[in-house]
Amino acid sequence: MSFGSLHHADLPLLLPNAWDMASAIGFVEAGFPAVGTTSFGVATSAGHPDGDGSTRDDNLVLARRLRRLPVYVSVDIEDGYSDDPAEVAAYVAELGVDGVNLEDSAAARLVEPAGHATKLAAVKDRNPDVFLNARVDTYWFDEDATVEATVARARAFVEAGADGVFVPGLTDVDAIREIAAAVPAPLNLLVTPGLSLRELADLGVRRVSTGSLPHRAAVDAAVRVATAVRDGEPLPTATSYADAQAAVRRYP
Repeated sequence: MSFGSLHHADLPLLLPNAWDMASAIGFVEAGFPAVGTTSFGVATSAGHPDGDGSTRDDNLVLARRLRRLPVYVSVDIEDGYSDDPAEVAAYVAELGVDGVNLEDSAAARLVEPAGHATKLAAVKDRNPDVFLNARVDTYWFDEDATVEATVARARAFVEAGADGVFVPGLTDVDAIREIAAAVPAPLNLLVTPGLSLRELADLGVRRVSTGSLPHRAAVDAAVRVATAVRDGEPLPTATSYADAQAAVRRYP
């Protein structure tokens, strides 16, 4: 079995997105066969906003740790942190993981697709065994947010070597069905409220990512613990210290 083969099961691959070793271990302990990362979680954990390229070095450290886990690992590398295709390809090789997400935007704007396709081709040429997930940000930034423009970008990226296509922000059922049918590679979406994995599978979706939702929910939960103590409210349940410590020790 390979990471790529997980995208061809009966249900879409549900890829939980971690931001540190503890969150990744939690996903592994829950039985997930693969773990992704969230650039938002990695960036904000270091006190930086998402999308400004700050996760480059942190990803290298996190990837080295995550490679110890007995699951497939995919890393969100934003736009690759460089306009030089060779530099991006070298960075992916240095990560040493099973997959990466590479987005077609910079500074919250879409980039020219031909140049991005060149970057994708360089990454795949140097890292043929890495599952290259091309993120298409048309719907995410509401720029050229049409089926036609999204499909055109996605098909160009697949032709350049992408193994999958990620369209965050895409939620319309008809558009999902059309894009999934028109793109010759597994379609990845974020968790879509109101649509189960089975329903997304029936629309043609092959992978579903949790994105930054677990990170944001974890921060909310931490705040609730502190406010519960402050306000004299019942404390939430949590994994015991001993059990959490034992889980970490299982992955030296």
